Amino acid sequence: MKQISVFEGSPRPTEIPLAEKARPQILAEIVGQDKLLASGSALQRMIEDDEFGSFILWGPPGTGKTTIAKFIELQTRHTFCSFSAVMSKIGDVKALMEHARQVHLYENRNTIVFVDEIHRFNKSQQDAFLPYVESGAVILIGATTENPSFEVISALLSRCHVFVLEPLSEPDLQTILARALPKIAKRLTIDDNALLLLAEKACGDARRALNDLQLVCRNAEIGDHITKDFVAKSVQKKSLFYDKRGEEHFNIISVFQKSIRGSDPQAALYWLARMLEAGEDPLYITRRLVRIASEDVGLADPQAIIQAIAIKDAVHFLGMPEANTALSQLTVYLATAPKSNALESAYNSAKADAEQTSHLKVPFSVRNAPTKLMQELGYHKGYRYAHDYENHYSYQRYFPENMAEKTYYTPSQFGFEKEIQKRLEWWNKLKDRQMQKPDTTPEEK
Repeated sequence: MKQISVFEGSPRPTEIPLAEKARPQILAEIVGQDKLLASGSALQRMIEDDEFGSFILWGPPGTGKTTIAKFIELQTRHTFCSFSAVMSKIGDVKALMEHARQVHLYENRNTIVFVDEIHRFNKSQQDAFLPYVESGAVILIGATTENPSFEVISALLSRCHVFVLEPLSEPDLQTILARALPKIAKRLTIDDNALLLLAEKACGDARRALNDLQLVCRNAEIGDHITKDFVAKSVQKKSLFYDKRGEEHFNIISVFQKSIRGSDPQAALYWLARMLEAGEDPLYITRRLVRIASEDVGLADPQAIIQAIAIKDAVHFLGMPEANTALSQLTVYLATAPKSNALESAYNSAKADAEQTSHLKVPFSVRNAPTKLMQELGYHKGYRYAHDYENHYSYQRYFPENMAEKTYYTPSQFGFEKEIQKRLEWWNKLKDRQMQKPDTTPEEK
């Protein structure tokens, strides 16, 4: 059965990247996804039986998503077409969908459509697939580096199985590199530790590893033996795996906060370095640390928020890379501080009540009365000015009249909140005493 490509008819390039030359032609050569392609797995059965349902391949760059799709293209008896969401227009998609519908209607054949970087299509573009996937005219294979839960519309996602690809291990990458070297026509050999260095620098990305190998080989002469030092000189900087707009961004900021909350300054420093060295905005990290100072430390250490605001100013003043030590200082301070989420819990409880009781009015006695009319209506009447009473305290009701008084904030037993608990107990004793025997007014004293 003839396979269709939107690029059919285009002249073939003479200079093909090594990553393309080294792409596996048989399933057994696909390295690093043993669980996904294991005998009897859902994807392996689809490929072996040539019976496909729609699915999405989700994983980091260079882990084999496009390789799996291209292998299916080589093996399937179905009509297969592919295009990139980066380069294709919605008109191309609709024309292809309509062609697939006609093939399905008149020839009773499915069309497998592979969409690389499917997350690049917006909602309306993804909607265009739905009726054709539902009718069975199209079997959709999508590839994405982004979390499909956020980047693929729910209606389409519910009709697709999601297969997760893992970053490749260093031994996997060494295997891929060793297989690729003979495809470079220079009769080169390479040390194992040179292969390991290339694998380490690639951060789980086979395409990056192969591109680096190709760069190294360009600098070599025919018959050369490539050493670790030669690789180090050719590929000087290791590029950290980090996507400032994707899921990994949120995963790392999440583990960073959880490390601080869990009082592990060593892990927190590691994740801080991962973000900063990959180019994360230091002010974004600072905002998160300011939040942590109140969310996870709070009044267990009132100095935490002061430290956080001071570091915020330091980051503004210094910029990167000098601000890295200031951020390290705050990270360690917060990670080693006593922890309390009493403030967040208190606010969330108060918020829940506020949403349920927003119709209740402020008691008249504690309303302000700047005008004569408001005074005549009883605003401010009976207000007890606390400073005029013994201990600068006189109980009166501040909650709405038709709402029971609540306790939202309960201090933890850690840090400064032990002192706050003593203060609360003091005020509560005064309240209990006055509830039993109301205090006299200032005029009666």
